[in-house]
Amino acid sequence: MQLPLIDIGANLTNKAFRDDLEEVLQRASEQGVQHIVITGTCVKSSAEATQLAEQYPGLLYATAGIHPHDAKDFSSSSRPDILALSQHPSVKAIGECGLDFNRMFSSKEQQIAAFEQQIEIAIEQQLPLFLHERDAHKEQWEIIASYRDQIPAAVIHCFTGDKREAFRYLDLDLYIGITGWICDERRGHHLHNFVGDIPLNRLMIETDAPYLIPRVKPKPKLASSRRNEPCTLPYVLQEISRHRRESLEQIAQATSNNAIRFFALND
Repeated sequence: MQLPLIDIGANLTNKAFRDDLEEVLQRASEQGVQHIVITGTCVKSSAEATQLAEQYPGLLYATAGIHPHDAKDFSSSSRPDILALSQHPSVKAIGECGLDFNRMFSSKEQQIAAFEQQIEIAIEQQLPLFLHERDAHKEQWEIIASYRDQIPAAVIHCFTGDKREAFRYLDLDLYIGITGWICDERRGHHLHNFVGDIPLNRLMIETDAPYLIPRVKPKPKLASSRRNEPCTLPYVLQEISRHRRESLEQIAQATSNNAIRFFALND
């Protein structure tokens, strides 16, 4: 039985999808994926995401933002560029933004400055935040907490942290996005221990395609063994369901309803 699913984070502007996007979207539809939110990670990709969403109204939506890796490139034109994109009807959130102290492609100071500018845009436009965080929980939590009364909503995309971090974000009424990371027995096993404790009305699912192909057996049938696609979203749902009390149908419906509400997909 096909379940209604929404992929809240897929990097469809990635060059990996340049030659067969139509087929990628068809395979996603065949697996019950009804909507896909395309992640913007810089001004260029955010503009491309918006253009793609325009081509597939009602199926694709976009976010607009600057990833912490690219915070070093945040310039005097970045804020007005993201602000302008945020006013497009297909853009449903600001991000992917946040802090990443793991790989440090941008300094802490550059990341914090770019993050706070994007939070201000989200507040100004009353749009939710699509957040990235790696090895920066303390600093990111403190920044979000200082703005929380003004932020409409926020989701920690591709959550990979521990239970304490998850519930500190939940205490701020944030949503948690779970990807195929949960299917990876090498890196995501710890998520099994508490994904069942995340309130169902705060949970959403995503693929982060073309990254994070779910490690399952048998392997997903994909056009390329090196590229994840939104059609693998049911694997994320199935792994979550193994560690929760609700049925597959209940989780699918709830995560989809959460996404519709969070991104205002009915507007």
